Amino acid sequence: MMYDATIDAYNFRKSHSLGDNDCIDCKSLLLRLNIITLYRPLSTEFSGMCIKTKDAMFMLINSENTRARQHFTIAHELYHLFIQSDFKPHICNPGNIKEEEEKRADKFASCLLMPEMGVKLFIPSLELENNSISISTLLKLEQYFGVSHTAMIIRLQEIGVIGKQKKDELESVRIKQIAYQLGFDLSLYDSGNEGVIIGDYGVKAKDLYDRLEISETHYIELMKAIGIDLTEKEDG
Repeated sequence: MMYDATIDAYNFRKSHSLGDNDCIDCKSLLLRLNIITLYRPLSTEFSGMCIKTKDAMFMLINSENTRARQHFTIAHELYHLFIQSDFKPHICNPGNIKEEEEKRADKFASCLLMPEMGVKLFIPSLELENNSISISTLLKLEQYFGVSHTAMIIRLQEIGVIGKQKKDELESVRIKQIAYQLGFDLSLYDSGNEGVIIGDYGVKAKDLYDRLEISETHYIELMKAIGIDLTEKEDG
């Protein structure tokens, strides 16, 4: 039976006090959910990963991907952390050949980031009635929901706003160039966030050291992993 992610995405939003139709600020959500998240430059075959233990949750996100792709990866990993019944540590890879659980995670991410009613409410009624959409509206949708051009087009077809012919037409446009010409913010289509850390990674590491659960060497290595060298001498 095909997985319908709509209910899971709706319940997740309700459980975490997120508006039914609003965009999601991924970094704020990660902080609120207490998911320690590190953004690091990784290979093109690696979008991200997550780990869950009894006491903590962790994500690693590829900062070489566009910010839009990073948002989708975060939502994908949220499926594994909160929805998947038999969680297993895994690596999230881009590409079309995926296991069933990975396909479910992608569907959940799409529904979570781009709720159907939220998307439709954003589209002018005339465009909605004609099953068409202007480039300017499409760009506004991508910017508001923080998703890639491809992800937004796929979602529009899924919820019946556009047909295959319009989908193919929109996929062929050079969206970043058009966004530039129309004065939209281009950061969504660029990589970024390298070195960003969300959560209390450093606090937890220091607490382990203070409680003598790890050695000073181990503590220094843990902090080096996030770019902090405690062996450097302070100025002055």
